[in-house]
Amino acid sequence: MEPKNTKNNSELRNKKVALPALLVIVSLGAGFFGGWLGSKNRVNLTDKNTKASQQIILNESQLISEIAKNVGPSVVSVNVTSKSSQMDFFGNSRPTQEESAGTGFILNAEGVIITNRHVVPKGASDVSVTLSDGTELDNVSVIGRTNDGDPLDVSFLKINDKKGKTLQPVKLGDSSKMQVGDKVIAIGNALGQFQNTVTAGIISGHGRSIQASDGRNLANSETLEDLFQTDAAINQGNSGGPLVNVNGEVIGINTAIAGNAQNIGFAIPLNDVKGLITSVLKEGKLLRPYLGVRYVLLTDDYAYQYNLSVKRGAYIAPTQGQSSIIADSPADKAGLKEKDIIVKVNDTNIDENNSLTGILGRLSVGDTVSLSVVRDGKAITIKAKLEAAPTN
Repeated sequence: MEPKNTKNNSELRNKKVALPALLVIVSLGAGFFGGWLGSKNRVNLTDKNTKASQQIILNESQLISEIAKNVGPSVVSVNVTSKSSQMDFFGNSRPTQEESAGTGFILNAEGVIITNRHVVPKGASDVSVTLSDGTELDNVSVIGRTNDGDPLDVSFLKINDKKGKTLQPVKLGDSSKMQVGDKVIAIGNALGQFQNTVTAGIISGHGRSIQASDGRNLANSETLEDLFQTDAAINQGNSGGPLVNVNGEVIGINTAIAGNAQNIGFAIPLNDVKGLITSVLKEGKLLRPYLGVRYVLLTDDYAYQYNLSVKRGAYIAPTQGQSSIIADSPADKAGLKEKDIIVKVNDTNIDENNSLTGILGRLSVGDTVSLSVVRDGKAITIKAKLEAAPTN
């Protein structure tokens, strides 16, 4: 019986030796297959990611194209001839003419157009618009423009003879819903000659304040407040054109570019001019809600500079040579004083995202507003009735 047992023991030992070898072979095979399968999955995953990225780009391109197609017919080129006088070498005044171009967009089927104030300067003697299909309409009048120096750089035009054309108004959106990073599209008459140029970008910031000029006379610079910043390319001639969201709604008016940088443009939030739009469409004239104060929009730096405990608001700072409260203005009648800090209008806080000018631009002439004011460290409430700003 022993030999039989010995044979069995030998076979058992062989099996014990063979089993690990088989496991190694199986493990190697499984590792190879797993690596091949993982590699295949990675290739498939990369391919899927590439296709997904391509689809996103394709969808975005199609979206921009569709928006341009829908909004483009509402965008017009504005051509202006202005008369002025210039002193010659002998000190004599000589009449001169200057031609300029910008962009605007149609607000209603009757032909009311909004653009920038600096597109239609004082002394504009001849204004015409060119529709997206190339039709030139030369019977155009100026309804009104905000005063020079007003932080809202807007003016309104009216097409008096449409020459049988059906005008397509834009869709107005809610600029308060726009967040940093949101996609936007700018449409305009780039450089005054490339009609309905379309560029895309994002909202890069909001609540910006800038000093703006036409680049020719820096002495005529003006302060613009509460602006969107965008990296959508805005060029000379784009001024007055629409800044549009992904729903094809206008949420801003392209206004300025940073001359010493690339892809830094600025636009007026549409909500800041909705009160003006309402007055023009209802009354047929521009009625600018007006409080009558000269103020500084507070930031941490300005609060430190003026030694103020309040860091956000509209500070009616004392100025040399002129009063910060305009005589006989709504602010004067309501009893506002220099060094008052207006921190809230009705239920809206004044901060880097909501300037006093921007908030008032959303209201109408005749509205009574409740002003939350800090005076000598104490909180008070003042009521003021908004009036129409005097024309310059």
